Amino acid sequence: MTDQIWTEVDDYLAGALLAPDPVLDAALADADTAGLPHIAVAPNQGKLLHLLARMAGARTILEIGTLGGYSTIWLARALPAGGKLVTCEYDPKHAEVAKANLARAGFGEDVVDVRVGAALDTLPTLAGPFDFVFIDADKVNLANYLRATLDLSRPGTTIVVDNVVRQGRVADPDDDDPNVRGARELIDLLASEDRIDATAVQTVGGKGYDGFALALVR
Repeated sequence: MTDQIWTEVDDYLAGALLAPDPVLDAALADADTAGLPHIAVAPNQGKLLHLLARMAGARTILEIGTLGGYSTIWLARALPAGGKLVTCEYDPKHAEVAKANLARAGFGEDVVDVRVGAALDTLPTLAGPFDFVFIDADKVNLANYLRATLDLSRPGTTIVVDNVVRQGRVADPDDDDPNVRGARELIDLLASEDRIDATAVQTVGGKGYDGFALALVR
């Protein structure tokens, strides 16, 4: 019953606050048709990323974990004229779906650069700094992604990391699931890293029970 209510509230909020968007709907549909996992951010979460990037005045955005490009479109729409987004995707099939969705959304390679391959190999080749970073890739490497991101950041860079609550399991120090341990390692790093001021927020909704971390580089 609780999950049903969460989904109903998400649907209500999205219906009230988000305008119909055939481009984003098509991106989700094409990802589904291609057999991509159903792990894209929810529409209201996509709008949150969009607003956070605009609030940060981001001209350069880094995304780690492209999937089908749904969150990428939300973020790219936050860029001003002349802005640039680099997104890292491990799976070539996912990257091809994302490129098609981005092209339909009106974003060419001059605006969104899709880098295919392991992000930990790609990140050292990038030139920063980035104004805004969204990390939504494999959870085992969350702390490693954050460490690499800091080398591409500046004072004032906003960093958002998704899926850090793990249905509440992140609070259990004895949970040996690799994804939970990855989330705990990230939280420990956020707490100990002097260059970061951070918090984390639990979320519920159509995507279930999870949460995200929000950090500002000092």
